[in-house]
Amino acid sequence: MVEGGVVKADTTEFSECWKTTWRTPYIMRLALSAGIGGLLFGYDTGVISGALLYIREDFQEVDRKTWLQEVIVSMAVAGAIFGAAFGGWMNDRFGRKLSILVADALFFVGAIVMALAPAPWMIILGRIFVGLGVGMASMTAPLYISEASPARIRGALVSTNGLLITGGQFLSYLINLAFTKAPGTWRWMLGVAGAPAVVQFVLMLSLPESPRWLYRRDKVEEARSILEKIYPANEVEDELKALKLSVDAEKADEQAIGDNFIAKLKGALGNAVVRRGLYAGVTVQVAQQFSGINTVMYYSPTIVQFAGFASNKTAMALSLVTSGLNAVGSIVSMAFVDRYGRRRLMIVSMFGIISCLVVLSVVFFQAASHAPKINQFDSTHFATNATCPSYLSAPNPSSWNCMSCLKADCGFCANGANEYSPGACLAMTTDLENSCQGKHRTWFKDGCPSKFGFLAVVFLGLYIITYSPGMGTVPWIVNSEIYPLKYRGFGGGVAAVFNWVCNLIVSLTFLTLTKALGSSGTFLLFAGYCVIGLIFIYWFVPETKGLQFEEVEKMLESGYKPEAFRRKSKSDKQSP
Repeated sequence: MVEGGVVKADTTEFSECWKTTWRTPYIMRLALSAGIGGLLFGYDTGVISGALLYIREDFQEVDRKTWLQEVIVSMAVAGAIFGAAFGGWMNDRFGRKLSILVADALFFVGAIVMALAPAPWMIILGRIFVGLGVGMASMTAPLYISEASPARIRGALVSTNGLLITGGQFLSYLINLAFTKAPGTWRWMLGVAGAPAVVQFVLMLSLPESPRWLYRRDKVEEARSILEKIYPANEVEDELKALKLSVDAEKADEQAIGDNFIAKLKGALGNAVVRRGLYAGVTVQVAQQFSGINTVMYYSPTIVQFAGFASNKTAMALSLVTSGLNAVGSIVSMAFVDRYGRRRLMIVSMFGIISCLVVLSVVFFQAASHAPKINQFDSTHFATNATCPSYLSAPNPSSWNCMSCLKADCGFCANGANEYSPGACLAMTTDLENSCQGKHRTWFKDGCPSKFGFLAVVFLGLYIITYSPGMGTVPWIVNSEIYPLKYRGFGGGVAAVFNWVCNLIVSLTFLTLTKALGSSGTFLLFAGYCVIGLIFIYWFVPETKGLQFEEVEKMLESGYKPEAFRRKSKSDKQSP
């Protein structure tokens, strides 16, 4: 999973979940209705990867301006940062149910605005609306599910929200592929998200508010009536007592540390345990985003085109593999995170990520080095005034290859008989692109034909396989365990903000980096970031597997050091 919280659930809990929801279908109705927010979260973050290819075809301005493509992609992330902050306030003030309804309205409005957009600025506006909905959904859906679920199956039900997020991303790739031949292509891709938003809105109207929120607002009888639908009659009073104890403890914590951000921040930074918890929690979130995962999730078809697959449909079909592997990886993580531990999974994952990024860098470097040469005769005689202007004025045009042509903002018309043979370097115009394709030749504008392209797709898949079970889900689990109880919400919120901001930085700069450094240099840069992240994880992040919250707090109180350095310290003390 890319964003959003994860709650651990073991095999026993999933088994118990199935039995409980079979006996009480109302619980599953609550969870799945709220879980549509997770599906929308995943869909709206994933759909832009394919839609962008067709938006570029319809708006030449977008096709020619890298920064405009980045803005279209990243404005949903920017909106999500503010949506999460606003959602947190709205959850507390007006309740979980109304927050979900508002998120649905934002999803629907954003989808319609994008589907009807006459210009790029309107797509950006729609992306901001959708981003606000994503931010609110990321905060509210898991919260509502956890508070409306029996404690014994809470982890399993909240985990389904995480699966729906990755499932939504996978669905977005399927929808993209389905609409490649439809009139309006990207408008359908972006507009389809309005349908599940309407479905969730209607379902939520008939569902109750969170019993915990009602109890906190002194609406005890309303809370009781909801608990009676969730728990057997003999358990309702015990749950009410547990709810009272939990709410009273929460209010006591607020009095102790303050109920505003500044007071909580001062308290957190002044507390060594919380501060060290933040070192670990923020480290894993920043490392997750700077591993480059969202370059793959947001730009996957574009990356596939960098590898030499010119067809939009082919690029999206191959990208479907990466999204599917991400969803599978989330399930794999649930099976192994309690067996092998959080720290070990992240470190192994980071080694795998670094290896794949380095290999991808080498593959793209080789692809650029072995790009087809430019056929001078073909380039200058293709059509009147068709030749790339930079090629004509180049001091040594015989040294040019396809990559040189693309860097000059021109297009490469591949050789009709063999696309790996020398082709024509032509000016970047729609007429010339159509003319090239009319001669049954392939037009390349993002990447060059390459025999290394298949390797790039294979290692993108391996990158996802190594990322998803470790760095994909574990950072959220660590953040649910690393803070003392009264600072858990605050610490997790701060780390999540770092995650979203880093996500924004990565998504807003990826295409610019590929323009400046090339695909090879960009992947190597992310490998470098991962090496730094690995060092920080090794040094700052303790193992929390199997530890009670009190044991984690005690470990941080004395200061955490990696095991190798702890052994060294002991031997030093024993030596004379």
